[in-house]
Amino acid sequence: MYRFLAALFCLSLSHGPALADGLIADEALAVIAPTSDEAAQLLDLQAPVQVTRIDAGVPGWTISKDGRVVGEIGSTWEIAGSVGYSGRPLDVLVAISTQARITGARLVRHNEPVLTLGISDSDISAYVAGFAGFDLMAAAPDTSALPPVISRATVSTGVIRDGILRTARTLAIGRGLISAGGGIDRLTFSAATWDQLLGLGALSETRVSMTKAAEELKGAKVPIQPGEGDFLHLWVGIIDTPTVGQNLLGQQDFTRAVGNLGAGGSALIVMSQGVQSHRGTDWKKTGVFDRVTVVQGDIRWQPTEDRYQMLKKLALADAPQMKEISLFALPPEIDPTQPLTVEISATRSTATGKVAMTIALPYTLPQAFRLAPPAEPDPLWKQAWQEKHPQIAIVGLMLTILTLILFAQEWITRRPKLWRFGRLTFLASTFLVLGMGLNGQLSVVQVVAFVHSLLTGFRWETFLIEPVIFILWGFTALGMLFWGRGVYCGWLCPFGALQELTNAAAQRLGIRQIAVPQALHERLWVVKYTLFMGILALSFYSMHDALILAEAEPFKTAISLRFVRAWPFLLFVASLLVASLFIERFYCRYLCPLGAGLAIPAKLKIFDWLKRRPQCGRECRMCETKCTVGAIDAIGRINANECVLCLRCQVIMNDGSQCPVLKRRARTEGAPT
Repeated sequence: MYRFLAALFCLSLSHGPALADGLIADEALAVIAPTSDEAAQLLDLQAPVQVTRIDAGVPGWTISKDGRVVGEIGSTWEIAGSVGYSGRPLDVLVAISTQARITGARLVRHNEPVLTLGISDSDISAYVAGFAGFDLMAAAPDTSALPPVISRATVSTGVIRDGILRTARTLAIGRGLISAGGGIDRLTFSAATWDQLLGLGALSETRVSMTKAAEELKGAKVPIQPGEGDFLHLWVGIIDTPTVGQNLLGQQDFTRAVGNLGAGGSALIVMSQGVQSHRGTDWKKTGVFDRVTVVQGDIRWQPTEDRYQMLKKLALADAPQMKEISLFALPPEIDPTQPLTVEISATRSTATGKVAMTIALPYTLPQAFRLAPPAEPDPLWKQAWQEKHPQIAIVGLMLTILTLILFAQEWITRRPKLWRFGRLTFLASTFLVLGMGLNGQLSVVQVVAFVHSLLTGFRWETFLIEPVIFILWGFTALGMLFWGRGVYCGWLCPFGALQELTNAAAQRLGIRQIAVPQALHERLWVVKYTLFMGILALSFYSMHDALILAEAEPFKTAISLRFVRAWPFLLFVASLLVASLFIERFYCRYLCPLGAGLAIPAKLKIFDWLKRRPQCGRECRMCETKCTVGAIDAIGRINANECVLCLRCQVIMNDGSQCPVLKRRARTEGAPT
């Protein structure tokens, strides 16, 4: 426990941009580093094992047992830069075997709101354990076998899933367990002649004439006689694919050659004609083929005797007669799928020393002999959008209807019964369909996460994982420019809808409503703004504490967890709903930090769609007394920070049976002249 708390402390001191880049302080790494027992457990091995930190290339830990590498472990934060919905790093240790299979995963740390207070540790442990056995070498990985994201924690567990898969793949590529561009096809066989193999690019060929060699090796004690004959006629190629190896060597020799390579090994064939030997004879004394060098990038490798097989002839009938045929098992650091160059050196003694020439022959494995690159799963956010077409369609339909209501508000508010029926029906849909069905409840936690993401490296992927929430936020942001915060608070908030529906039922049952004095009413507004600023400020000190304070929102209990929670949370929600029976939208008025957070940017509202008359607040104060949330002051002005856009005031203004101004106007027009 002490080690884990120390890790959190060290990591909390890291600079913001470093978190986005996936950098980890050395002190934190030392604490988070898997112990021998933990590493053995992740790799499903018997302890003890040795844990070695690797910083070059892809960072992580190499696990050894009895001097043999048995697996690799990487951190999702360090390798994949996994950032959770809270805007803070979400770190999982991922273990892979030398066969490029995920063997285990362990959640190290997080600041996710649902995982902190809503989902048990056993749920998360079972979730990450479900990734064991996933084959990273498969050409078409079966992602359907992976554990599905946990309902009610879609974004958090989705980030975990994406981080595990990306980290495991990056680690496997970095350690050479799989190829980023696809491996060699070691199964397909097609009969081919010598000329066909050359035409396919299976072998690279070069020829150096005696004349060319005489020029390059001028001054040799034993002069080379110029001529058109071959000084060295050279062919090289990778024989791993049966179309090449089996055709060249025959079934028996090819099977023996491949069998001696070991798992994942590759063999390079070097064949030559001419007066120059590509092997020479010194290797019999030194054990090193000093005339042959395989070059790939910065790597220069000379074959040794233990990696050599001598072949006497080729199986192909139309192949030329070779003077020498050598088969070399390539070392792990040489990637046969990447371009390489075989250099053959020729040296002659002179009167003053030696003269040398190098014959270089480039080779690239043809595309025809490659496997398709392992299909990298679509990003989780793409999968989510593809799988949730029905939910997206439902949300889109509701938002379209709401847009029509708001644009046609004057027509609707002139028909009070239609407005009343339409509003209650829409609110019922918001609570039952959007809230309880689709879990479409926005939260102040998402506002805090968005602010942190702007400061530490914004990532669209994190917010796109949950399509319903993303669409709602997008519509809310656009709606605030046109109508203010009431677009969401008054129509799309499931808990707000629940309060208004219960209050409507209470009024129908004759429950007397409490009129909060205006002076007290306005001072109570301070509570929600203070709460919002407190949550936001506290998140910069401790996200965990900020998430606990965000429990002032009843949304998680009532909507996300559907009232399945411990009794103190249920009691809190019940008290708010009881209060809303007597004071309409009690929570929205005085306590909602999300509403406060939305009210601040809503100051940018462009249009003023709600109409007022000069007589409002002077000759008539009916709208003030009937306002759902008390957003109209004593002189008739609408406070956009508090308005939930219920349109009740517009109904009153357009209703000749309610609005005193319209009543007086009707009497005046009907009076006899």
